[in-house]
Amino acid sequence: MSNEAIMADLQKAIETWDFKLAQSATQAAIDAKIPVSDIIGQGLGKGMETIGVRFDKAEIFLPQVVAASKAMGVALTLLEPLMSAGDGSMKGTVVMGTVEGDIHEIGKNVCCAMLRGAGYNVIDIGPDASAMDFMDAAEENGAQVLGGSALMTTTLESQRELVETNKEMEGGYKCIFGGAPCSQAWCDEIGADGYSETANEIIGLVDKLVAQ
Repeated sequence: MSNEAIMADLQKAIETWDFKLAQSATQAAIDAKIPVSDIIGQGLGKGMETIGVRFDKAEIFLPQVVAASKAMGVALTLLEPLMSAGDGSMKGTVVMGTVEGDIHEIGKNVCCAMLRGAGYNVIDIGPDASAMDFMDAAEENGAQVLGGSALMTTTLESQRELVETNKEMEGGYKCIFGGAPCSQAWCDEIGADGYSETANEIIGLVDKLVAQ
């Protein structure tokens, strides 16, 4: 099988949330000695980009996005030993979590999958994460960006708290936010470094911030 065909299968596996194909295509890519960065960026990541665009256009819905994320997870599990061995270095490290008081995870999980697909090391600290949870995870993992999701108006203040804690502790991390009640105006008000309206936008935003 040609490398082009393998890459096409990787993309298709994510676009069709086909777990078996994700596994077989990833193994084929490893056997063909395709660099991990290419497997993720040019294969799996392209599939996730398609998923993001289709989700934004309401052509597919959250269950399909979650299924695609899980297919991505199957592939990443196979690639993990190679990534930890230093093959195909990551573009940067992002700590992702749902802010304190909020337990909604689906949007955050989609963003995590998108970023992993784009070649980032993503540390997912889960829901109901305090500002100190973010700071501790960032310090432990050498992160550049903190991404906090809020799905309830009442938890927006936790986003502000993360920005303030980062400043007080002189963390120097870039803080980005998203979620249904969040907006660019809100991010501007609290002094955040960026706002991502959709999961598909987060890759470009993080690329820009990490490059600064």
